[in-house]
This record gives sequence, structure tokens and C-alpha cells, in this order.
Amino acid sequence: MSENDLGIKIGLEIHVQLTHLKTKLFCGCSTDFRGKEPNTNLCPICMGLPGSLPVLNEQAVKDAVALSFALNTQVQSKMLFFRKNYYYPDMPKNFQITQYDKAGGVPFSVNGKVKMENSKEIRITRLQLEEDPARLSYEGTIDASTATFVDYNRAGISLIEIVTEPDFGSPKEARIFLDKLRSIVESLGISDGALEGSMRCDANISLKGGIRVEIKNISSFKEAERALNFEISRQKSLIAKEIKVKRETRHWDEVRRITVSLRTKEEEQDYRYFPEPDLVPITLPPELLDKIKLDMPELPENLKDRLVAQYRISIANAKILAENKEYAKYFEQCGKIYHDANEISNWVVGDLIPSLAKRNISLQTAKIPPESFCGLLKLLDTGQINRSTAKTVLDEAIDSGKAPDAIVRQMGATKITDETTILQIVNKIFEEKPTAVQAAIKDPNAINYLVGLTMKATKGQADPKVINQVIRMKLEAG
Repeated sequence: MSENDLGIKIGLEIHVQLTHLKTKLFCGCSTDFRGKEPNTNLCPICMGLPGSLPVLNEQAVKDAVALSFALNTQVQSKMLFFRKNYYYPDMPKNFQITQYDKAGGVPFSVNGKVKMENSKEIRITRLQLEEDPARLSYEGTIDASTATFVDYNRAGISLIEIVTEPDFGSPKEARIFLDKLRSIVESLGISDGALEGSMRCDANISLKGGIRVEIKNISSFKEAERALNFEISRQKSLIAKEIKVKRETRHWDEVRRITVSLRTKEEEQDYRYFPEPDLVPITLPPELLDKIKLDMPELPENLKDRLVAQYRISIANAKILAENKEYAKYFEQCGKIYHDANEISNWVVGDLIPSLAKRNISLQTAKIPPESFCGLLKLLDTGQINRSTAKTVLDEAIDSGKAPDAIVRQMGATKITDETTILQIVNKIFEEKPTAVQAAIKDPNAINYLVGLTMKATKGQADPKVINQVIRMKLEAG
């Protein structure tokens, strides 16, 4: 049964931590909680102690405005916060300060849309500003653990929640959207997706117009695709057995790669929303919105289009460069040093980025500045090294920080173009492989085998064109 036949409907709730902020959403506690001693970044406001009053982080509001503009949502002029009450240990004051879209509540922004590569539009229901709950961990799996460990250092961190309509027809489509969103928030400079837990999501999924199931505690976008694929298989199996799919909340277990039932789905009335009495309604002045819109950086979609138009590189390469503004910046810096933009983009996308990914390092920490990278391309361009050697030199440059020309000298890897030197090697191969020589005499295509043997004998340093010429001359000479 295909995904279309299953009638898959997926909606997402994405949580974006504003990782560049130094203090939490409503207090002065540090946001530097990763790797710190648990339950140390706390204050009376975090704990909701009597007499403590929350104060809204101004920059968090500006960040939410910028993201709203990027997602084409309508920013509401009036902003109101609510208390979301629940008996669960992830908020030290036993309620979360958030926003609400009913009972007089006003989300931060509403009715947005994001266009996908296939021109399909994903509708954004709302975007809201709220505080992040605590981090929970367990001994073993959630359904077998005898204890829940709570670290309140994360509680109160500024969080933007983005809620979509159920517009995704497959887990892959949802993953593509999540990656697109990550590139947008990183281009705005409001969140670093590489930090653990900085971008998380919950997902709602139903099959054939049936009951919607929520999957929570998905720690990364890669895991989101896996969790959705599993849940499709689970629900598909239930439908085939004529077992009713229950409306419930399920936990994604990354270790076992299964969803586990947590509880029946709560209704909104269970949270007992009411306006936060310690925060007055806030009206956003039009001049502030105008200034933020004017100061918006170049977004990935616009950046991709500009790279294609300005540098005449492929759309595929431009898309990858635009997804990470550091890559795009690096490419443009290289463009000021080396003349061939297509060659730069091909090497950055096809070789540099994969090499960095293999080492699990970022462009910022790699030891290959634009000058060194372009130096490598110039060595290749002038014929001093071949492409195989260039790839080896690139890896060494990333690891050691040495200049490519110095690495080439150290390796003795200058390309061999001297016909006399190559002829000596070819003569030896002809003596060792008489059968291959006879095959090449009868079939010109068989010459490629002899070329390969010569390249191997020269450790990839010989010029393939010169090898071809030498072998053909020797074959013709008999």
C-alpha cells in the first residue's frame, strides 16, 4: 500500500530554543546550562516563589518577530501570556508561561506559509513564545525506569513554538521541512541547530482520516523521520487487524526505535489555561516591527536565487550552500580569490562539506581558510596535481592546517607529465601483462585497463592524458 493510499496526514509542533540569548525568558538566570551541574541555574522567579515577578526578555520578542516575518505569519499587535497548569514535574512552579489561541488568548503570530521545493505550501497555524520545560531523563527506557531525573537548568529558557497544519503527506516531506526551518532560524542567527536539544519537535499523525496520535520527546529532526515511519507501520498494522487506533500521546524511544504509549491525550480544559496575572498585555509598536523587517538578513531561499543569478552555479549547489550561511559566505570569499565559481561550488559541495561531515567538525573549526582552499584549486588548475591527489591534499589541509603547496611538496605528489618517465613505467607493465596488451591491440576499449595499471603504479600522480598517449603510441609501434 502506497503512502497516498494510506491517506497520511502529519502536523508538527516545532520547538526552537533561542540559544544566542544570555538569560532566560522571564528572569536573569544564565542560559548556559549544557554540561553544567543539574539544578544550579535557578532563581526564585524560576521556582515561582511568592513575591517573585517575571520580566519579559525584550530580545526574545524581537527574535519571535523576525521568525514570524520569515515564515510569513501575521504578527499580532497585542501580546498576552497565559499560565498552562499541569501536574507534571518538568516545571518547578507547576505551570508554564506560554501563549494561547482561545478564551481571549492571542498567539504571537498566525496564518503563515512556507513554500517547499516542489511549490507545495505548508501552512503555519501559529507561532508562540513560551518558556522551555526541564529536561527529564530515565534509568534505561521510559516504560521500565523506576525513577525520573529532573534537571531544571533548562526550565525557563526562551522557546518559540511553531505549529503547522497537517499538510505533510510523508515522513520524508516533514523532514525536508524541518531542515528548511533549521536553515531559516540559523540564517536569522537566533538558534544554533547543532546544539543538543536546541530544536525539537512533537508530531501528530493519522492514517485514512482516522484517530490522530501524538508523538512526543523527539530530540532531533533525523529522529522525527524515524519516529513517523515507525508510527505509520504501527497504525497500518492495527488497521489491517481491524483494531481501533487509540487517541493517545506516545513517546519515541530512540534506543529501541519504537513509540511507547505514555497517556491518553489530554484535552485543552485539562490544562486550566488562564491569563498570567504577573505579566501585563504588551502592544508591539509599528515602528519596532518596521525596523526588524528592515534589518532582516538574507533568507536561504533568496540567497539561493542570488547565488544562481550572480555566480551562474547550479541550483543544486546553490541550495546546499544557502542552507548554511557559513558555507555561502565561504563560497563568496573564495570567489574573490579564484576565477571559476562553478569549480569552487563543486569542490565545496562535493568534497569540502562531506570531508567536514566525516570529521564531525564545522567550517569555523576547520583549518582551511579560503586562501588555502583556492590555493588547492590553483594547483589543480595549473596541472601540478590531479584530482585524486587534490582530494588527498584537501583532507590533509583540513587536518593539519598546512598550505596545499607545502603538502604537495612534502608528499612528493606533483603530477607526473614527463613522457620519458611514464614510458619507463608503461614498458614494465607491457612486459608483465602481455595478455592485456594483446587485448588492447584487438579492442581499443581495453586500453583503459592498461591506463588504470599505470595510474596505480604511479600512485595516481601521472597525468591520464599523457598515459593514454604513451600507451597508444607504443601499441601502434608494435
